[in-house]
Amino acid sequence: MKEIINKFKEKLKSDGVMGIFSKTCDPGFIEVLGYAGADYVIIDLEHGPNSVESVQNLIRGAQAAGIMPIVRVKESCASVMGEVLDIGAGGIQVPQITTRAEAEAVIKRTKFAPMGERGVCRFVRAAKYSAKDRFEYFKDENEKVTIMQIEGQEGIDNINDILTVDGIDVLFIGPYDLSQSLGVAGEIDNPMVEEKMLEIVDKCKEKNVTVGTFVDTPENAVKWKRLGIKYISYSVDMGIFYEAMTDIVKTIANA
Repeated sequence: MKEIINKFKEKLKSDGVMGIFSKTCDPGFIEVLGYAGADYVIIDLEHGPNSVESVQNLIRGAQAAGIMPIVRVKESCASVMGEVLDIGAGGIQVPQITTRAEAEAVIKRTKFAPMGERGVCRFVRAAKYSAKDRFEYFKDENEKVTIMQIEGQEGIDNINDILTVDGIDVLFIGPYDLSQSLGVAGEIDNPMVEEKMLEIVDKCKEKNVTVGTFVDTPENAVKWKRLGIKYISYSVDMGIFYEAMTDIVKTIANA
C-alpha cells in the first residue's frame, strides 16, 4: 500500500488524479477501474450499500490492480474511520466539514501521535496482522491521505480557518449539496454554484491546498481541471455502467 499511496501523492501534486465513486460490492469492478487506468476509487459508505466488512475485499481488489483505495465514511466518527483505516484504506474522505473544529477532529481521530490520537491496534490488516514493524506501521499510517468535503455556505464562510488545519491533503467541493444550499438543487452549472466553487479554488491556491470536486460529464471534468482542480472524481460506477448499457441497447435496437 505504501507504494500506491506514494505514487498517488506524487501524481496528485503534479498532473492531478482522476477516479470515480463506487457503490459496488464486487471487487471485480474495482479491479477493472485500475486496469482501465484510473488513479483512485472512492468506496462510498455515505451513499452506498457497503459495510466495513465488505469494504475490506474491495480494498484488496484495488491493491491487486494498483489503484488507490479511498473510503468515504458517513461522518466524522472515530470508530468507523479507525476501522476503515485498520482494514487498509489508503485514504479517507469525510463529508460535511463546516468548521475548523470539525476538521481538527478528523485529524485527531485518524492520525497516530504526535499528529493525533487514533486508537492503536497493530493486529489489523493495515499492519499485516502484526507482521509489520510497529513503528514503521505508525509512521506509514500517518502518511495516508485525508480528504475533507466542503458542501455548503457554512463551510465556505469558515474556509480560511479550515485551511489552517495541518494534515488536509485535499479539500473536496461537493457541487450537488452546494447547489442545494444555494437554493438551486441539482443545478451544478448554475453561475452561483460555479462562483462559490471558484472562490474555494482561489482560497485553496493561496494556502497551497489541493482541491477536488465531483463531475458527471467529461466536459465538466476538463473545465475544472483547467481551472486548477487536481482531484477529479468522475461520476459513479453504477451510473457509468447504466449509460454505457443504454448506448449499447439503443445502437443495437436501431440497427
